[in-house]
Amino acid sequence: MAFLGNIALGKYLATGSPLHRLDPRTKFLAVLVLMAVLLASHRLLPLLLAIAFLSLLVRLARIPQKMVIANLRAFLWLFFFTFVLHALMPPGTVFWRLPYLGHTLTFEGLERGAVLSLRLAAVIVTVSLLTLTTAPLELTAGLERLFRPLARFGFPAGETALMISIALRFIPVLIDETERLYKAQLARGADFSGNLFQRVRNLLPLLVPMFVSAFGHADRLALAMECRGYQPNAPRTSYRPLRFASRDLYAILLVLAAAGLLAWLPLDRLL
Repeated sequence: MAFLGNIALGKYLATGSPLHRLDPRTKFLAVLVLMAVLLASHRLLPLLLAIAFLSLLVRLARIPQKMVIANLRAFLWLFFFTFVLHALMPPGTVFWRLPYLGHTLTFEGLERGAVLSLRLAAVIVTVSLLTLTTAPLELTAGLERLFRPLARFGFPAGETALMISIALRFIPVLIDETERLYKAQLARGADFSGNLFQRVRNLLPLLVPMFVSAFGHADRLALAMECRGYQPNAPRTSYRPLRFASRDLYAILLVLAAAGLLAWLPLDRLL
């Protein structure tokens, strides 16, 4: 369970980088564009170019590479399952016939499994970049401003933005709580060893205290918001109003240029 503490989703790392100084709305739009390009990539070469672009963004954000790698390491089981599942399914040129199983590995299946696994990793890094470079209050303000046009149609823009930001903020809190419960049960003699199915079954006793703790956090947060006079539909002002700057324009143009290069150039024919 130690790998859970490496998950960077929902954490904020203040480094003072150029990405941290961007408007949160710019970062939201950039993340949507990058995710659309990543999900539309079906070949290895354009996906590798997108990953190279993400690597440049990580360096620009001054985020330690060890943190990014440790974050991906927590999802190794998901990458492995995706790779194996798709490597065994598509028909094509047989690469290796698995004995006693009746399945074959094909070159097309290996390529598809690698593409989908890399795509998942790139999407995780993209979303993690958003939370690592944006403070929780900025996340709420940016989402609220993006949802504001929908408020004319009765959409609860402020409540939805607050709900999403609270959910993201509580991810590291719940991970730390799960780690604490896991270590506490180990100290009391709990056994989490064995094969995969035994480990999953042994982890079931963690679910009840974890849900109790999550509901306790939610109840205390709701009580604190009520004590501070929070009203869902009340008009609000911002202490630091969001304003687009020239760097936001340059950033979105750079992301759109990179997305256009990956989307319209015939890279899918090259590999």
